[in-house]
Amino acid sequence: MRGKHTVEKVGGTSMSRFGEAMQNMIIGRRSKNELYNRIFVVSAYGGITNMLLEHKKTGENGVYSYFAAGDDRWESALDEVKAKMIEFNASFKAIGLDTNKADKFVIDRMEGIRNCLKDLVRVRSYGHLPPKSYLPPSREFLSAVGEAHSAYNSTLILQANGINAVYVDLTGWKETQTLPLNEAIRKAFEKIDVENEMPIVTGYTKCSEGMMTHFDRGYSEITFSKIAVITDAMEGIIHKEFHLCTGDPNLIGADNVKVIGNTNFDIADQLADMDMEAIHSSASKEMELRDIPIRVKNAFEPEHIGTLISRDFVSPTPKVDMICGRNDLLAIEVFDSNMVGESGYDFHLLKSFVDNGISYIAKNTNANTITHYIGEKEKGIDNALNQIKEAFPTANVASHKVAIVSVMSTNMAFPGFLARAASALAEANINILAVGQCLRQVNMQFIVKRDKFKEAQVALHKKLVEELL
Repeated sequence: MRGKHTVEKVGGTSMSRFGEAMQNMIIGRRSKNELYNRIFVVSAYGGITNMLLEHKKTGENGVYSYFAAGDDRWESALDEVKAKMIEFNASFKAIGLDTNKADKFVIDRMEGIRNCLKDLVRVRSYGHLPPKSYLPPSREFLSAVGEAHSAYNSTLILQANGINAVYVDLTGWKETQTLPLNEAIRKAFEKIDVENEMPIVTGYTKCSEGMMTHFDRGYSEITFSKIAVITDAMEGIIHKEFHLCTGDPNLIGADNVKVIGNTNFDIADQLADMDMEAIHSSASKEMELRDIPIRVKNAFEPEHIGTLISRDFVSPTPKVDMICGRNDLLAIEVFDSNMVGESGYDFHLLKSFVDNGISYIAKNTNANTITHYIGEKEKGIDNALNQIKEAFPTANVASHKVAIVSVMSTNMAFPGFLARAASALAEANINILAVGQCLRQVNMQFIVKRDKFKEAQVALHKKLVEELL
């Protein structure tokens, strides 16, 4: 029988504004009884994971990247993170945080990490410890401390504000036993009474599979998803700092975009491909199979119902859900006159991507040309290009910096939709370099020059959303 509770994930930016988050999404106008039957999975405070690992967008070094490179600056970087954590502690004193307990927690964890990393430095100096044996675990426990910090603080603050909050530390700190992910979560929730307690759970889970190894920076959503499935939640809720809208309000204008009321898991996957995750694609799969819907809400507009992502929703009338895109793609174009009629050409071409761990976002083909569109920051691109050139000596291999703009909808199957989109771009004097649409008609993808990225979204949104509403 399905539970009566929800599992709710809070992102890093919202956690950094925990006073507002507590008053809006945790307490709000709820009666005492309405406070419970909710499990909160929390991320690290904004910027902390970047400092612990490396900056997700810029690649700027953090503790881990320094340590992995054998650069002694990892230790001063660790001191910076510790100081930043204690700074966060001080900012929450006014809303009830016991900063003595919070600071001690930070110092104990960070000094424990320092001692561990120093031991690894000493051992690896003898040359018998290969990097693959110690770097993945180092990345794991460095990432874990951010969520441990924010979850511990949140529990103390909520308790000080009269809520029966329970700290659920899934990071496995100093635990010698490592369980599979599902088992680790089941064990943690064995004695928790969600009807009378509010679990505050670390977004990181120590498990035998390795959260960072398999999911990298999307691990908190994996924890969120697993808890929802294992506890058979009524609904999963993701609290973000914004609504899920028909377009980026910063590009298109807040007055021009509309909140998406309903969509489905298919569109959530399309969003993930555009690097605009409503939820990590790996996290949503089990919830989709178990028919547990996900609601995306604006953490600071608690009265708004947000966007419901469900398994079977299809808009009864054709309309656009969202227009978005990426301006960080490389078009890997392979032209070869020997390609015509050759069975398996693309299969062998893709081997270079597989060997280098590269996934592609979109693809175009014709008789003698195959173009794959991949993220510019994918590692191993140079190796992949060299492999392609060696494997296909008669081919002309080129790469081009491009952008992709995607129109997404659960239902846009009516004549003239593609023509209307192409017309919008033509009227804005934007040349379409390539276009793609599958038979299922849930998205249309337009490849354009990077300097037309913003203009393309504005033009498509005006023509397909604003003028059709």
